[in-house]
Amino acid sequence: MPKWLDNAVFYEIYPQSFLDTNADGIGDFQGIINKLDYIRGLGCNALWINPCFLSPFGDAGYDVADYYRVAPRYGTNEDLKRLFAEAHKREMHVLLDLVPGHTSVEHEWFRESMKAEWNVYTDRYVWTDSIWTEPDGMASIRGISDRDGSCAVNFFSHQPALNYGYYKPNPDKKWQQSMNDEGPRATLEALKDIMRFWLSAGADGFRVDMAGSLVKNDENGKGTIALWQNVREFLDKEFPYAAMVSEWGEPDKSIIGGFHMDFLLHFGPSHYNDLFRCEEPYFSKRGKGTAKEFVEAYKTNYAKTDGKGLICIPSGNHDMDRLARTLDTDEMRVAFAFLLTMPGAPFIYYGDEIGMRYVEGLTSVEGGYGRTGSRSPMQWNKGLNAGFSSASAEKLYVPLDSSSDRPDAESQSKDSTSLRSEVKALINFRQHNPALQSRGEIEFISDGYPLVYRRKNEQQSILAVINPSDKTAVLDDISGKIVYTVGHGASLENGKLTVKGSAAVFIEE
Repeated sequence: MPKWLDNAVFYEIYPQSFLDTNADGIGDFQGIINKLDYIRGLGCNALWINPCFLSPFGDAGYDVADYYRVAPRYGTNEDLKRLFAEAHKREMHVLLDLVPGHTSVEHEWFRESMKAEWNVYTDRYVWTDSIWTEPDGMASIRGISDRDGSCAVNFFSHQPALNYGYYKPNPDKKWQQSMNDEGPRATLEALKDIMRFWLSAGADGFRVDMAGSLVKNDENGKGTIALWQNVREFLDKEFPYAAMVSEWGEPDKSIIGGFHMDFLLHFGPSHYNDLFRCEEPYFSKRGKGTAKEFVEAYKTNYAKTDGKGLICIPSGNHDMDRLARTLDTDEMRVAFAFLLTMPGAPFIYYGDEIGMRYVEGLTSVEGGYGRTGSRSPMQWNKGLNAGFSSASAEKLYVPLDSSSDRPDAESQSKDSTSLRSEVKALINFRQHNPALQSRGEIEFISDGYPLVYRRKNEQQSILAVINPSDKTAVLDDISGKIVYTVGHGASLENGKLTVKGSAAVFIEE
């Protein structure tokens, strides 16, 4: 595993909405470069940049039209290479968002695959052999080409599924190819070529979209695990320091497949959103939520990694509601106390550090639909368009939060009591205590109110007591020294720890 992941704290950038430097209303690479010092100053030492390749942007760039060329609205390939170099000057690392499961219908591969006559791209996608036959359990595109067949799609109808084969092809369906057939093997080699290109250009690795979905009819993920093991062998040989983070949500599979880290997903069995985004979030001061199912799921997944990989818990991302939609500022402070002291690399979604709000009632932009409200422009200051762009308001990629009291980075950077200042201090606290970093062990002691867990390594042991409720909590038989508090304070006298409501305390044992 790359050593730099041991203390990595990531900042996720949705490039469309980060900073516009050429007044077209859309963020760009130069905007990211201009704000690297801001991100480094917060304490983040790694970036995850959402898809930035050529695309018709039917799904915000997750519909790639050319994996080898960046979208002109962000800049050029050379601009992206310069971004890598500027990040490296600041001892920061950059992950690109890799979308291996599907392309846009505008990709050259797909256009060639639609032709009736055979060519090298005919089997690059999952096609049936008849227009009247749809792929099992998947939607499809059909009736748009001379080719007789239906093409599987992964998500939106303009995202045809790339062909990595079927783990167990149905012998009665001759169009289902095995993983070892020529077409699926060529698709895998094409994926390696894409990775080779960008790693050679200076990228430090990839966050991989829908990493667990590549092989079809895949019994317990066995085929997809084998596919990624093949990729891992290639990376170990040519790019041993490249980091790989999966959107999979099953660390027992992704880590075996060769990923270094796996995200807890906001859907599925993780119960991650029981903490932040539900009717009664655990981190609400009402104290009516529960962390029990989350803790049980986390412990199960943590055991499955067997110390070989990391589970990452993000503050949010481009697919989720903003934290501020369900939590107030005091609640977010306590939530960040948790997020920034858990194992694995934390991921902070741009603007979450200042409590940016979900913008209600927006018309969908580039396939965002209900997610659009979490993709509004970064709020840098109190100036024109919150400092995001000098374009007219109607040209902005997504409308701004129009609230007169909207938070901004400049004001919070100057305010030692702000949410951003708390997040910065928590990152600094994490980085100065090795037990709290990515590889420190965790032991849960209580999953109620308060949430209590112990982080430790060979050097130290730190007890975390997280009390989102507005009620004071008292714990007995606690020993050690208070080294950090969040919120309204705590005291430790004669073995009795008192933690006020909406607070968190960390004790070095």
